[in-house]
Amino acid sequence: MAYVILIISFLLDGILTNYLPFMVNDLSYFTPLLTIVAISIIYPFFQKEEKKYFITILITGFLYDLFYTNLLFTNMIFFGILGLFTSFFYKKISFNPITYLIFLFLDICFYLLLYDFCLFLFNIVPLSIGNITYQITHSCILNLISVSYTHLTLPTT
Repeated sequence: MAYVILIISFLLDGILTNYLPFMVNDLSYFTPLLTIVAISIIYPFFQKEEKKYFITILITGFLYDLFYTNLLFTNMIFFGILGLFTSFFYKKISFNPITYLIFLFLDICFYLLLYDFCLFLFNIVPLSIGNITYQITHSCILNLISVSYTHLTLPTT
C-alpha cells in the first residue's frame, strides 16, 4: 500500500503541475507537493523497517530529481533529511487528526524552507521573505486540503 501511495503522489505531482500553471510573478498559485506529503504518510508502513523506508525515499528523491527538476541528487538529499524529520516526529508524538495536519504543515514548511535556503545559499534563484511566505501558504493550502482525509484511512502510531 505504501508504494501505491508513493507512486500515485509522484505521478500526481507531475500531472498537477501541468494543470495548475497559474503564475504570479514567477510563483505558482498552488504548488503540488504530494510526494513530500506521501513521504510523511507512508512512514507508519515502514515503522519496523526504517532502513527500507529510507532506501525507498532516497530512490524516490532521485527519481523526483530525474523527472521533475534539473538539480540531480538535491531532492534525494532533501527527502532523506525529510525522512529523518518524519521519523523523529512519529517517534515523539501521538497523532490525532489535528496533530496530523499540524505535522503535515510543519513537514511542508520544513521542506520548502530547506529547499529555498539552498537556492538562496547557492544564488540559484533570487528569493525574498515575501516569496517564501507566499510559496509556503499556497503549497499548504493545496496539499493539506488534498490529504486531510488520510489520517482516517492510514495506520498511525
